[in-house]
Amino acid sequence: MDISTSDMGLVARVENLTKSYGTERTRVDALRGITVGIRRGEFTAIMGPSGSGKSTLMHIMAGLDSPSGGRVWLGDTEIGGMDDTRLTLLRRRRVGFVFQSFNLVPTLDVAGNVELPFELDGRRPSSQELDWIAELESSLGLVDRLSHRPHELSGGQQQRVAIARALATRPELVFADEPTGNLDSRTGREVLALMQGATRQYGQSIAMVTHDPVAASFADRILFLADGLVVEDRGHMEAAEIATFMLTMEQAA
Repeated sequence: MDISTSDMGLVARVENLTKSYGTERTRVDALRGITVGIRRGEFTAIMGPSGSGKSTLMHIMAGLDSPSGGRVWLGDTEIGGMDDTRLTLLRRRRVGFVFQSFNLVPTLDVAGNVELPFELDGRRPSSQELDWIAELESSLGLVDRLSHRPHELSGGQQQRVAIARALATRPELVFADEPTGNLDSRTGREVLALMQGATRQYGQSIAMVTHDPVAASFADRILFLADGLVVEDRGHMEAAEIATFMLTMEQAA
């Protein structure tokens, strides 16, 4: 009998995961038999050289791409072979996303963007959920911007809105793909600190793909990928240590 993902203290996991592109002659193996899980209540960074498979791993774990082989769970639900309708519903209710490009709806104000996941789910937030949204908006410094549309906000403010939207439904797991890539250093650090706080204060689980050692230094755990494999699974590391380790990896490639 399989031990459930929850029993393992995980919010998502993959087992013997493979992903290949192209035909037999031109085949590229992006992932080569990865088994790994994302721990509950932790901020996990996923790092590796270009082409290491880190974004592919995140997209498959999030149900945005399908594997060539292996098994994938979100919570205790195995999502391999799940039809698009069920998978979309599962993502909507269990997963939040923060992307480099923000992906805010330009015709909606801040309040509308934050509450968009509820609208897509065909329901209004409950009173407790409204209290949670208000807490998020306050902690993220958005209270004075709720009636503003995205084009009236700075990059950092837009990313804060994206984080509030990702956390609004209290998803089990938030995936972040290079979330500070379009931000200046100071704003990037503020956004990372907010994400770090979401795990420590609210118990959220965050998995972040990044190439930036400074960004990864905010994480509790760092998974290093190379050539489609997890080559190191480390705890918290300082930025200089991460940069040195990444340089060693690239020199060995």
